[in-house]
Amino acid sequence: MDPREHAGAGGTGDDGDAGGVERGRLYESARVEAFSDNVMAVAITLLVLDLSFRSSSPGRVLADLLRQWPAYLAYLASFGLVGVIWVNHHQMFTRIAAVNSGLLWRNLALLLTVSVLPFPTAVLSNAFQHGNRFDEMTASVFYALAVTLNSAAWLALYHYLFMNERLLTRRVRPAFFAGERRRALLGIASYLLAIVIALWEPVVSLVILCALPAFYGVTSEGWRGLRRRRRPPPSS
Repeated sequence: MDPREHAGAGGTGDDGDAGGVERGRLYESARVEAFSDNVMAVAITLLVLDLSFRSSSPGRVLADLLRQWPAYLAYLASFGLVGVIWVNHHQMFTRIAAVNSGLLWRNLALLLTVSVLPFPTAVLSNAFQHGNRFDEMTASVFYALAVTLNSAAWLALYHYLFMNERLLTRRVRPAFFAGERRRALLGIASYLLAIVIALWEPVVSLVILCALPAFYGVTSEGWRGLRRRRRPPPSS
């Protein structure tokens, strides 16, 4: 019998046990997704802690607020990125019927790159507010490296799912995750480009880092989902 019949997403076994009960070395995916949601929720909440304000003198509130624009941009970039990661993670798990230890470890690697994101975000914000050009270059490269590792974690997840069809729901073919691998590789290449540009113009690199989450948001359902959006509705 197909083990996916025993380890459907969000379901329970025939014996009434909750998620996490082993079924031929496969496990239900509901607890994994719930744990991942909690990690992302904490990470996205921690981002706002870097947004602090202290006016330099009376009558300078507006000027001091405007001077903090790098902090706002860094926050929006990271908030958008974590938000898109959450959406993509959800879309991925709608296609997963069961998990095994290999997928669990790769998912933890992804969560590591998410949970650490508030740190490079704070470094980026501080460098653009209080540092010199070299500080801005260093912070931009550091942030871009962090998000490059996130794309690499996605690549590892997608490749593992491509190689393990038994973890997928019946309506999903491994070829879908082959396309997702290309999307992750494009992200890695784009972030590496942002690193190179940061050595020339950190502000341009920051703009690229802010724009990339929008790309991943538009393609959250994969390349086929993007093509469906572009296709005009059938005429009645």
